[in-house]
Amino acid sequence: AQSDQVNLCSRSYANTYVRGHLIPNASRNGILEMQLQTFYVTNSVPQIQNKFNGGIWQRLEDALQDEAANEKLYIVTGIAFSKVGEEAKIAYTTAKDDSRKVPIPNYFYKVVLKVNTDKSGAVKSASTIGFWFDHRMYTDTYDNYTVSVDQIEEWTGFDYFCNLPDSIEAASESNTSWSSFKGF
Repeated sequence: AQSDQVNLCSRSYANTYVRGHLIPNASRNGILEMQLQTFYVTNSVPQIQNKFNGGIWQRLEDALQDEAANEKLYIVTGIAFSKVGEEAKIAYTTAKDDSRKVPIPNYFYKVVLKVNTDKSGAVKSASTIGFWFDHRMYTDTYDNYTVSVDQIEEWTGFDYFCNLPDSIEAASESNTSWSSFKGF
């Protein structure tokens, strides 16, 4: 219910966290109605600004935008409070205009799919890559945090890209190299 939602419409969080948008505005192809949807409160989570949201995470989003300019990509962005089987502590924050507690994700990730299709549109081959980050400050590059989609599936309990033919899905989800994904 709307009465249960935290008020983040005017301002962000009460401390060092910002409204981290899971679908970036730049991913909406300059279509105003789609861009406005990225500003919904349901598209944002508490995210460290310095050296995460405004650093490594933004550089990854920019790299994916660059890749999407030449290739059709399917990108899933997610958060996790713990990995499957892990006992993780969950910290909370509040909004500047609201006293309700908001859980802070412990992990952020992206899984990315690129496909080659034949003339009929059937998938001939695919390539995937995953990126997994502890929610902290970083001074290095996102290339250091590539993992297989298989690994992210294990950590989250989700099955990504399950509509691919089984043999193609199995072959593509073990990749851990950004350079081989880009070269696909």
